[in-house]
Amino acid sequence: MIDGKKLVALCTSRIYEPQIHGYIERLNEKLREDGIALLIFAINSDIYWEEDRQATEKYVFDLIPYDYIDCVVIMDEKIKSHKIASKIVGRARECSVPVVIADGRYDGASSINFDYEAGFEKVVRHIIEFHHVTRPHMMAGQPDNEFSNRRIEVFKKVLAENNIDFDDSMISYGYFWADPCRIATAELLSRQELPEAIICANDVMAITVAEMFMDAGHRVPEDVLIAGFDGYSEVYFTEPKVTTASCDISYMAEVTADIVRSSIAGAEPVHKRIIPIFTPNESCGCPVHNEQPELLRDWFHESFARLNDDNRVLQQITSSMQSCSNAGELVSYLDSYKTENILCVVDRKCIDSDSNYFTEDASDEVKDFAIIYDSDYRDKYKPDSFRMPDTCEDYREDILSPQLRDRILELTDSGYPLIFNALDFMNKPFGFICFYFRSYYISNYSNTMNVTNAISIGIGGHANIQYQRTLLNKMDEMYRHDSLTGLYNRIGFLNIFNDMRRMPEIRGREVSVLMSDLDGLKYINDNFGHAEGDNAIFRVADALHQAIPETALAARFGGDEIFAIIFGEYDSDEIIRDIDRRLTEYNNTSGKPYTVSTSSGVIRTVLDDSFDITQAVKDADERMYAVKRRKSYYHRS
Repeated sequence: MIDGKKLVALCTSRIYEPQIHGYIERLNEKLREDGIALLIFAINSDIYWEEDRQATEKYVFDLIPYDYIDCVVIMDEKIKSHKIASKIVGRARECSVPVVIADGRYDGASSINFDYEAGFEKVVRHIIEFHHVTRPHMMAGQPDNEFSNRRIEVFKKVLAENNIDFDDSMISYGYFWADPCRIATAELLSRQELPEAIICANDVMAITVAEMFMDAGHRVPEDVLIAGFDGYSEVYFTEPKVTTASCDISYMAEVTADIVRSSIAGAEPVHKRIIPIFTPNESCGCPVHNEQPELLRDWFHESFARLNDDNRVLQQITSSMQSCSNAGELVSYLDSYKTENILCVVDRKCIDSDSNYFTEDASDEVKDFAIIYDSDYRDKYKPDSFRMPDTCEDYREDILSPQLRDRILELTDSGYPLIFNALDFMNKPFGFICFYFRSYYISNYSNTMNVTNAISIGIGGHANIQYQRTLLNKMDEMYRHDSLTGLYNRIGFLNIFNDMRRMPEIRGREVSVLMSDLDGLKYINDNFGHAEGDNAIFRVADALHQAIPETALAARFGGDEIFAIIFGEYDSDEIIRDIDRRLTEYNNTSGKPYTVSTSSGVIRTVLDDSFDITQAVKDADERMYAVKRRKSYYHRS
């Protein structure tokens, strides 16, 4: 609880699926009756129990503010990762936060589970006992998968009770998904004798098997009966409609809410089981059954949202963000009808162009979150008005860190769930998006995945491109500048001078070329070393650079000869005196056993078509040597 508000975290996946969306809506409505706010931490893909798979979006579960959360709900079968769920349960336990598991079971946590075995048994018994099938076949999931194995055992049990001998040829493995199921079905179709019925461990495989059998010229259900399991919404849109057993997700949400309330009140963990509802349909020869209109409506809306041209808009946002030149322009591209009701939060370090955030290893660093876009206050995020928020000294890495807390809590006042997706790029998380829809429209929920992906790629691509530009600029600086003095080298000077000499405000004006040469470089090198000689060259270059106007160009072509080209009417004698004064000040404070001084020569001319920079430098060089010779003469005298 924080500021008198009770908060429940729901950890799930694929919130745009109608069943999960329905669960969220019902759960939130039940919780809001008691003034409890629901915070949804969602990933957009299933891990499928591949515990070592790199799925950076799971970072969203690290953002749960356990210090302020009153209860955590985990939809275990939707996330499909025991490692992730166990980590959440462990962190909640450390903070004495009760946990409720939907479709799973973990020590010390309450649980609500569908009795999948009992539901699947209803399907198998219907095919074997009601339709009197004696040659059945089962399309199982993965070999050695616990969910698949349990359903195989149910299949064997019903066969045994009906005096049907079982052998391994009665099992195929479709891996719970369409592509591997097609391979298994093709093998099944190649057999000389086909089964009377195929009972599938889930509806995706049942739909696939039915399609392939009909494409091969077999009739369903006249030639072969087909049944599925899980109650996927797709079964009501197939021809024929598929027999299945569905989980009453709305009832599970109500039970979840009841257990959450009792858990917050301090009750001990409880475990409840719900038997799926068997629904016979056309694919096994039973009368047609259509699901409730609400589910059909939600399925249509969700499907329609994927078919419109919104992705084109998001792609344009991504491209614009990647190619823009600064943070203000970057966040301004988030202002779109596709990004309404979002709060975009990033680690402020990710848009620092001086380092490559996405390749550097900073996994141990706490992210310093900053809100870079809030659609309720979009006027703050224009290119000219955007300012990165000041850092907070007491920052933490969760959604209720001090710099975010007030805004997040304000958003819970709407009574609708807040949805959190992780932002990640190149397998590195760098922030999150908070979606604060003020409705339950499934089209909005369907939009979350695409918006998150677009913004992740936009910001990540921008950061990478900006860093590349920084590197290119540094390389360009190295390429164009003398490494010792920082002045232009020959190539750098000639490139910029040739560009400048074509400028109308410079052409035809007076120009001065000043050559300055270090006195006694050989003496310094021979007696004090080349490092001291380099120091003396640098001091002359620095004095010249400080003395000339800002519009002038200074260069070192090599050795100890340094020159500048000065545009406009300036007192070159005063510039030379300024150089000498600066060197005298250095000599008086350096403590060096040698004196740094320079000889300078100047020529003045006009910058017109006949101006030859090479000849001008040569002329200034001759005048500089004349000065140097006079110095030597007076020194000998």
